[in-house]
Amino acid sequence: MEIVIVGGSDAGISAGLRARELDRNARVTVVVADGYPNFSICGIPYLISGAVERAERLAHRSVAELESEGITLRLRTRVSRIDAAARLVRAIDQRGTDSVLRYDSLVVGTGATPVLPPIAGLRGPDALGQSHGVHLLHTMDDALAVMHSLQTDRPERAVIVGAGYIGVEMAEALTERGLEVTQVEQLSEVLPSVDVELGGLIHRALSDRGVNVRCGTTVTDICQAASPGAARLEVRVTSEKGPDVIGADIVLVVSGVRPESRLAAAAGAELDPRGAILVDRQMRTSLPAVFAGGDCVTTHHRLLGTTYLPLGTTAHKQGRVAGENALGASREFEGSLGTQVVKIFEMAVARTGIRDKEAQAVGLDPEAVALEVDDHKAYFPGSRRLSIRLTGDRGSGRLLGVQLFGHRHSEVAKRIDTAAVAIFHDMTVDGLSDLDLSYTPPLGSPWDALQTAAQLWVRTVRRPWAI
Repeated sequence: MEIVIVGGSDAGISAGLRARELDRNARVTVVVADGYPNFSICGIPYLISGAVERAERLAHRSVAELESEGITLRLRTRVSRIDAAARLVRAIDQRGTDSVLRYDSLVVGTGATPVLPPIAGLRGPDALGQSHGVHLLHTMDDALAVMHSLQTDRPERAVIVGAGYIGVEMAEALTERGLEVTQVEQLSEVLPSVDVELGGLIHRALSDRGVNVRCGTTVTDICQAASPGAARLEVRVTSEKGPDVIGADIVLVVSGVRPESRLAAAAGAELDPRGAILVDRQMRTSLPAVFAGGDCVTTHHRLLGTTYLPLGTTAHKQGRVAGENALGASREFEGSLGTQVVKIFEMAVARTGIRDKEAQAVGLDPEAVALEVDDHKAYFPGSRRLSIRLTGDRGSGRLLGVQLFGHRHSEVAKRIDTAAVAIFHDMTVDGLSDLDLSYTPPLGSPWDALQTAAQLWVRTVRRPWAI
């Protein structure tokens, strides 16, 4: 069995490892565009902050470890064409040498590519690049270029364009390195994947550590500074207050991603309106014997149906399914809930499931409650407040979503995972109170914070006659 995998990140490597786990006779070749197979892209902010000392530490597995599993790696090699009818892949390596690989099954894991916002200075022949201090941040090569700039140019002021997950993590990373950081977000609040109330708490956490957060602000131009002795770059912005110029020595543009599906599309694979490769729950594309997974494909969401939701945890699971089915199995991807958590200095924010607008869009009748509660018994020293937003469906009582914000030692990740399990298994909000959760005064309460939120929802939303 010849299995060729295009892409050496989460989905691709998971597919290859699963195939080899099930069939030690399968010949698995992974074609990797860069030289960093199975690296944790999510760890890049911590490499840049200095929390991770060496780039090599971000490898989930080394090249030697992958090869010891029987996987053939073709590094610094790009696939130029997929011939689905002939079951051939054409590739070219860094020396310009062409080659052809035959496959019985193909797995496409080409990931995503950064979105370039319509900012003068980012596009066209006069675009400013890494040598000028303007960086995208998506790959290991991008990360190493940022590290080189920090070490060589010794910038003092940074501007980060975008305040999603990577953006806020990079605000922390550069602040930890001693830079003066300005974060620019076009939307009304940071981290738009959570409700604006929690976004406001994150905004305050960033500001408290010295980050100059400017929401409702659009970057129009990035150009080299004209004045001698001034900042290296000028970032021109506009907001309801009018135009302004922010000086910077380094600029990071982290304004989202889009699926990298051009290779599959050229081979005839069907795409969704956002450009993601359409796959079924067995990770099959519309092409024969071609599977796909990760940030380049559509995602089955357990509450929303088919959507696009690029997440590393999802990519690992989809890749595992694709690798198994590439051998002839019929396993299905069980679906995502968009469960995420991010650390911002000493705080953490997390979410799972869906918010009110998303629920309304799929015909549900959502209602949310918000509260603050102690993370453990207040009489034990060191208790901190947790902010919770819990959404349920008024008609069925089903738990739809949870968002949390609190200190990073307040079990934020544990609690969001508990909520994710409950939503995954279609539990009601009221059912949360029946869960047998752990308790000791230094770590929790007889009723966990999630259960307190659930009981508030039942009291205020679900009338006694409906219980």
